Amino acid sequence: MEYSPPPLFKQGPSALARLVFFVVLAIALLISDARFQTLEIVRGVLGAGLYPLQRAALVPRDIFMGAADLAVTSAALRNENEKLRAKDLLLSQQANTAASLAAENGHLRALLQLSQHLTTQSLPAEIQYDTRDPFTQKVVIGRGAQQGIQNGSPVVNEDGVIGQVTRVFPLQAEVTLLTDKDQAVPVEILRTGLRSVIYGTPKGDTLDLRFVPISADVQAGDELVTSGLDGVYPPGLPVAKVVRVDKLADTAFAHVVSLPVAAVRGARQVLVLHVENNVPPRPADEPDAATAAKEAKAKKGGKPADGKGTADKSAAKAADKTAGDKAAAAKPAAKSAEKAPVKAAAAEKKSEKSAAGKKAEKQTDKQTEKQTDKQAEKPAAAKNVKPQATPGAQP
Repeated sequence: MEYSPPPLFKQGPSALARLVFFVVLAIALLISDARFQTLEIVRGVLGAGLYPLQRAALVPRDIFMGAADLAVTSAALRNENEKLRAKDLLLSQQANTAASLAAENGHLRALLQLSQHLTTQSLPAEIQYDTRDPFTQKVVIGRGAQQGIQNGSPVVNEDGVIGQVTRVFPLQAEVTLLTDKDQAVPVEILRTGLRSVIYGTPKGDTLDLRFVPISADVQAGDELVTSGLDGVYPPGLPVAKVVRVDKLADTAFAHVVSLPVAAVRGARQVLVLHVENNVPPRPADEPDAATAAKEAKAKKGGKPADGKGTADKSAAKAADKTAGDKAAAAKPAAKSAEKAPVKAAAAEKKSEKSAAGKKAEKQTDKQTEKQTDKQAEKPAAAKNVKPQATPGAQP
């Protein structure tokens, strides 16, 4: 009698089978999302659905921070007020200088008939929280596609560049910070104008200025700003400052270590820039010499074909001529037929002469070989012949 467990304790597939199934399903989803981005819509829907829960989870933190702000003493407020007044005075002086420089620059541009190639629009945003991946330097801001955030937009604060938008959701956006190991920004040295590319590091605390030749003029303290050649970052934004330059003899490039100017991790209020690049498109490449030669040959090869078509047309017209023209055209053919036997006889004579010359050359070669053999046999015969005594000679 077979034993079967009661319905309450019946089991489905084995644990191993379920493990294999879910592992294969996870790998398939990872590959499809990485290659074809099939789960991007699902990710956006989940982000929009979880947004209220995220805001609810951040309410205790906001309440705590608000209470901490209310607990600030009057002495701290007085000191901060004095610092802000001093900073306001300094900024007002710099603003006056910048206004005069901007007016002079605009006058010079009007004289040289130059136009602004870059127009920048900014959108304020607030950093809400960091991402959960400890191996990346990314944060989430509270602005998304509905507010006009675009993928690839640079993110700055009052000190300089802090990152770039790398993923956009309907109500939020993900920003990759400047210190991330996969982030790269084209920069130039403000003192010398040398252009290069700055990268983040795995530790996330410094920046690496790569592709700088050893002979380049780079010093500690040089300021790095965006070059604007990529069409993403506006030119002139502060990025970093050089702190150390290592030049080794066995490498072609110097090791330049720099620190970001802006507080990448300490920023809360940021600006998202929307850059419109009005640079004209790149002109078409000129054809190579090989392709130009091929095109010329093709054109030359097309001309005989046209000549053949005209010849066919002339032949069709010649076929409509009178019989008298045909008789006149037949006379040169008869003359050529008469000359043909004479040419054939001359060719036969030339071939006979050439054959006779070849035979004579062969005979001369045989004679020279016989003479050389006789000359080689004469010394051997002279050695073997004994001297004969002449009659009447004394021994």
